[in-house]
Amino acid sequence: MTDPGDLAESFHRTVKLALDSGEASTVEEAQRIFQGYRIQIAVGAAAHRDPALQAAALTAVNCATRTFLGGVSVVGANGQLVARIPGYDDWHSCVVGWGAVIRERLDPDQPTLVIGDDWDTDLETNAIRVAVHGWCGGVLPVTERLPERDTGSNFTPAGVLAGALGVSEIFQRVRRSNPNACHRGIGLNLWRVEQDWRSTENGPPLKRIPESLWIVGLGNLGQAYLWTLGLLPYSNESATLVLQDFDQISESNLSTSVLSARDLVGFAKTRAMAAWAEARGFRTQIIERCFSDNFRVDPQEPAVALIGVDNALARTFAECTGFKRVIEAGLGAGEQDFLGVSMHTLPAQRTAREIWPTPVAASKDLDKPAYRDLVQRTGDMCGTTNLAGRTVGAPFVGAFAAALVIAELLRLAECYQRYEVVTCHLRDLSSRVVHEGEPWQPINIGSIAVTP
Repeated sequence: MTDPGDLAESFHRTVKLALDSGEASTVEEAQRIFQGYRIQIAVGAAAHRDPALQAAALTAVNCATRTFLGGVSVVGANGQLVARIPGYDDWHSCVVGWGAVIRERLDPDQPTLVIGDDWDTDLETNAIRVAVHGWCGGVLPVTERLPERDTGSNFTPAGVLAGALGVSEIFQRVRRSNPNACHRGIGLNLWRVEQDWRSTENGPPLKRIPESLWIVGLGNLGQAYLWTLGLLPYSNESATLVLQDFDQISESNLSTSVLSARDLVGFAKTRAMAAWAEARGFRTQIIERCFSDNFRVDPQEPAVALIGVDNALARTFAECTGFKRVIEAGLGAGEQDFLGVSMHTLPAQRTAREIWPTPVAASKDLDKPAYRDLVQRTGDMCGTTNLAGRTVGAPFVGAFAAALVIAELLRLAECYQRYEVVTCHLRDLSSRVVHEGEPWQPINIGSIAVTP
């Protein structure tokens, strides 16, 4: 048995759900439960040429291999990639590199996510399909279609969102945590978040993308931001990214962070992510300092920050550091809330300190069977308490949040409307809360034209 103190740094953050719910009586039982979860992803011809559908497929495979420990199989993935994914030139190397298995045929008994419309046979009853049009993305039961409309799109964040939702729906289904999962249409209009994604305006064509950004925090959210930025149509004229973090990649990051790999464990997050971003074509600067209230941004540095930190106190510093515009996201953490997402833009009607008052330390429930078993077997109350205090997390939730954040960033680059607050839960997106903010005063954040 691994020492509880070591488990806090290495334990799979999604598997921890089985510990916190009381479903598993031991750590080993929690791992066995998740090793029974499998998924297959069917990639159609359209996903080989449509940037948004390819973003959906790549996001789905990336997130699924970190979540479904019983195995991920992919059918139909072949040929070269349209997207530029550092380290991978084609579908085969990408899919296998992430730990999935390429199959020749679909298994009609496996939970299935369909991306592209080439699959009419050999599908299990509750299969779902990705649907993307313009700024809108989501999933539907495989027997349903969106109303006839232009489905082509270069708005890849909608694809990221759809791919993440596909994995989320099948995860909730195999967990038996949501009877509606895979029996409904669920999605979001990233252009008009308050509207129905299936029947509203697509949003304008993407024409310009930011040329400089600051990313604070390079864990689940920060890496999802980078992933989504990397799928945008940047070419030779790329962006400058300032990457800020002070931590190292741990084994537990492999379960939640879409750009973490086993050979990066122990490396500084800033340096590992800078290497990925530079291979993608970005220019980078790194800052290995804690984001605190005495941190200040130079006027010559990027004026827009994407915040992806995992504690409320650090978020309160966002307005006092010198950034002109801030877009931040937060993820739910507990057994019931890990599917929750919130996004804020600053400055806003409420200050950061009003939005996030002095945080109260969360209690650590050691009365669950698996934690009692750990204490009994090891006698290590301190290490077990540390493990219990770690959050539940899932990569598809971070990817969904990143789609929201990057869509907001692209609205800022084009001086479109902005949202001050968006809060939602992947269990039921219809209950989302959306507040459109007062228009920001125009500032020159710098932007470049998208590639044709």
